Amino acid sequence: MKFILGKKIKMSQIFEEEGKVTPVTLIEVGPCFITQIKTEDKDGYEAIQIGFENLKSKKIKKTMKGKEFRYVKEQRIINNEQHKIGDKLDINIFQQGDKIKISGISKGKGFQGGVKRWGFAGKNASHGVKHEKRTIGSVGCRFPQRVIKGKKMPGRMGSDRVTIKNLKIIKIDKENNIIVVKGAVPGHRGTLLEIKRE
Repeated sequence: MKFILGKKIKMSQIFEEEGKVTPVTLIEVGPCFITQIKTEDKDGYEAIQIGFENLKSKKIKKTMKGKEFRYVKEQRIINNEQHKIGDKLDINIFQQGDKIKISGISKGKGFQGGVKRWGFAGKNASHGVKHEKRTIGSVGCRFPQRVIKGKKMPGRMGSDRVTIKNLKIIKIDKENNIIVVKGAVPGHRGTLLEIKRE
């Protein structure tokens, strides 16, 4: 199964031939361990649970016996794959040139206005427009005399689950468990990422 957890390290760039610059993201991948296997008979569906990043012994509670990991995620089993509790998943499941799908929580940007949140153009800079440049303008209507649900308005922006598809693995560093992915991925440095093979 081509599924593993990782952490975003940082963004960088690679200088290629003919002066071309490619933006890349460095991701620390695994190792992860299978902590639980869910079956159709017992749980109603088939899935495996994997843990990533061991906790210090003083932070492990009695209820966490057998799952001493900072992050635990679940993935459905496809094509009757065979797994055992304790199996290790590491960077070797990927190869250079693979296309992957990465999911994570995007950066939180707090409460933002319509211009930043939705790309509104704002109002003119002249002709009596004072202190109104970035306001959203009228939101109501004559009928049904209320604001329609789903209206694009100012509000909390970011901190959403985002999935980026068709990201290409440019380089793999097996010694340090790092993959170099072309382009950007969601979140800030240290964000937990779910990585799947396309």
